[in-house]
Amino acid sequence: MAAPLLLIAAGGTGGHMFPAQALAEAVLAKGWRVKLSTDARGARYAGGFPKTVTIEHVASATFARGGVLAKLAVPFRIAGGAAGAVIGMLRDRPDVVIGFGGYPSIPALAAAVVLKIPRMIHEQNGVLGRVNGLFARRVRWIACGTWPTALPEGVEGHHTGNPVRAAVLDRAGAPYIPPGDYPMSVVVIGGSQGARILSDVVPAAFAALPDGLRDRVRVAHQARPEDLDRVVAAYAAAGIRAEVMPFFDDVPSRFSEAQLVISRSGASSVADISVIGRPAILVPFAAAAGDHQSANARGLVEAEGAILIPESRLDAATLAGHVATVLENPEAAQRMAHAALAYGIPDAADRLVQMVEALTVKETT
Repeated sequence: MAAPLLLIAAGGTGGHMFPAQALAEAVLAKGWRVKLSTDARGARYAGGFPKTVTIEHVASATFARGGVLAKLAVPFRIAGGAAGAVIGMLRDRPDVVIGFGGYPSIPALAAAVVLKIPRMIHEQNGVLGRVNGLFARRVRWIACGTWPTALPEGVEGHHTGNPVRAAVLDRAGAPYIPPGDYPMSVVVIGGSQGARILSDVVPAAFAALPDGLRDRVRVAHQARPEDLDRVVAAYAAAGIRAEVMPFFDDVPSRFSEAQLVISRSGASSVADISVIGRPAILVPFAAAAGDHQSANARGLVEAEGAILIPESRLDAATLAGHVATVLENPEAAQRMAHAALAYGIPDAADRLVQMVEALTVKETT
């Protein structure tokens, strides 16, 4: 008898793909087979998925990019992807389909609706995304990574937390070394695609730190490829040791060794920070749909594990002041680390696995 099959549909950014990867790892450990349905853009973030996961590329598109003709073609590309997904599911029928958001999840979820396959969605953010909103009333359950999550009237959510990858769990609760009179590590990360405003402001903020503090800071900064040269030059001009790269594939390790994290407040970033347990300064992406990054940050800030700086108020002087507050007060930094750890949900993937397994029981009774 073949092992049960879970089809995971996700795409777009690491914010969708990383929790999907975490669920894949947890479900495989339960003896399931796993397939990932995504497009070429989403596949860029699929390198960390276990090798036993079959990756199926689907035709999809978004209305957020391209000209008029490209936008007109979006429904046809998605429809083609859905038709292909139906054919694929008829060949190897999944026991459960779960969507993690992003336009590439539409074909698989639409096919699951057509074929009446048990299905659910996981929403990482504090505000339901557009695609998940389309299917909110067409799935059995909605698992919520951030709580509370703004949902349509009459739709019930189940708080699971955001699953984190095995590499994050390996560092969960790693002992925190408070700031002190030695080289201190600060990680600057703007989500899976970097953040230009952090590249604009952070180097200047570190340059504005008092001499004794500035000399002890070691920075790992994720920047967009087009920003690399100027960010490297800015740190060098300030005499700050900095490693600047477009993408870090060892973020959990870097977080665990850091005295401070400066980050956007994407759902996966907040989950990683809290599960590992590190003080953070969060700068929500102001243009995020429904201001969902502010919603993502709210719980960790209220738990006193992070400092929130709205993008509209982010400048070098403000950021430098907050950085100094953390790095010059080891006891306060330690309290923030403990608060972040207490806020984290390291078993979020296990909670989601239980829902997946229960879904098959519900649908067959």
